[in-house]
Amino acid sequence: MSIFRIFFLLIFFIIISCKSDEGFNDSYSDIYDLPITPFNYSNPQFPDTFTDYVFGFNNTPNDNPITNDGATLGRVLFYDKNMSVNNTIACASCHLQEFGFSDNKSKSIGFEGGSTFRNSMGFANVGFYSAERFFWDHSAATLEDQVLIPIQDQVEMGLTLNNLVNKISALDYYKPLFKNAFGNEQVTSDKISKALAQFVRSIYSFNTKYDIGIQTTKNIFIDFPNFTAEENLGKDVFNGKKTPEAIASCVTCHLPNATPLHYEIPIPEGANQVIFSGAEPDNIGLDADINVPDNGYGAFLNILSFYGHFKTPSLRNIELTAPYMHDGRFATLEEIVEHYSTGVLAHPYLSAHMKDNKGNPRHLNLSEEESAALVEFMKTLTDYELVNDVKHSNPFVD
Repeated sequence: MSIFRIFFLLIFFIIISCKSDEGFNDSYSDIYDLPITPFNYSNPQFPDTFTDYVFGFNNTPNDNPITNDGATLGRVLFYDKNMSVNNTIACASCHLQEFGFSDNKSKSIGFEGGSTFRNSMGFANVGFYSAERFFWDHSAATLEDQVLIPIQDQVEMGLTLNNLVNKISALDYYKPLFKNAFGNEQVTSDKISKALAQFVRSIYSFNTKYDIGIQTTKNIFIDFPNFTAEENLGKDVFNGKKTPEAIASCVTCHLPNATPLHYEIPIPEGANQVIFSGAEPDNIGLDADINVPDNGYGAFLNILSFYGHFKTPSLRNIELTAPYMHDGRFATLEEIVEHYSTGVLAHPYLSAHMKDNKGNPRHLNLSEEESAALVEFMKTLTDYELVNDVKHSNPFVD
């Protein structure tokens, strides 16, 4: 056989192979719009402010690293209304990209129109929740556990795991997705859990006005050159620079394992200045006593001293995730600030850092200017790239 014939045969097989790949993807193009080469979920380019110390918060288990094909499968599952018993609700119904993967309701709406028990939390950087527990009451031990619980909830999505596996197995468009992600087409609840967790963990946020500033100064206590005077004032309220005599400030709960930073300037090398979610649940004095419908972490543990304690969620994209708190009681950021300024109540199990040196509820007593500035600072944590990123958007054509 001549070298020219061999060359043309090679070209022929390459063309056939490429056409086969296109046909493989096009076979379900009427259902979902996915690229032939998967989006990059597994290797995002983090800025250097995500230090080795910050990566120590990473809760990704060894048996479920993020892969491009796994997160792609998770993306389709996340947006698929077949994940509910009557095909009306998807995971994304309560976690909308435009709202920072939260929603705009005090309580989310389930498959029959009923209200869920708690407010929907945003998903930014959940892979860095250092406590490695999920839900407002920390009742899910891992993200892999968490993603399956709403599916089985009789208000939210209403399926059993067996019914879920049977439904997804009957949908042919999942066959290539499971094969790419896990090497075969078999559907199991464990694979669904892992794929969903991979997609949710891939929702990283690091493209904000704040991130530009912290990359410039490497120090949250120095004025950011890209901030307005009001935003820098709000940052100083947040980080406690305005109140160095206080027991704690916003930074205590929302930059875990990095406080008290204002006692160490320059700050410790590699300190966390980018993960704005708390490590442990706290009681922030929302209620005066335990005679309320939801006592959070304490009710889950059945330990009285933890009654009224709830997860400290991420502040990233907080501008988009209203209403706020576990029950959605606050409609605006201004209401949240007013709570910390003057509204903390003397709950019997109020967290220690929420008390003054006499044991009374600690109030920041912010001026009107400081309150407005703190709100403007929180808005610098909005990641417009994330909430418009196609790789985290709804892949379904219809």
